[in-house]
Amino acid sequence: MIDLIKKFPETPVLVIGDIMVDRYITGKVRRISPEAPVPVVEIAEEELLLGGAANVVNNILSLGGRVFVAGVAKVLL
Repeated sequence: MIDLIKKFPETPVLVIGDIMVDRYITGKVRRISPEAPVPVVEIAEEELLLGGAANVVNNILSLGGRVFVAGVAKVLL
């Protein structure tokens, strides 16, 4: 196992998948919407992080690996 770990930086990895950005919103719920039973959130902070295959690529790079990525990115407004 140790030999495999030592070879990791020189072994190319191909990641295929959806390339996403995850959006996290934090805040406080001040009230429940009168139109539907859902909370109305006062946004305090918003964070964008890599998701899907992009997160896997980021993790491989953080471990010192060589990575190639193929995937689809869709922009939603």
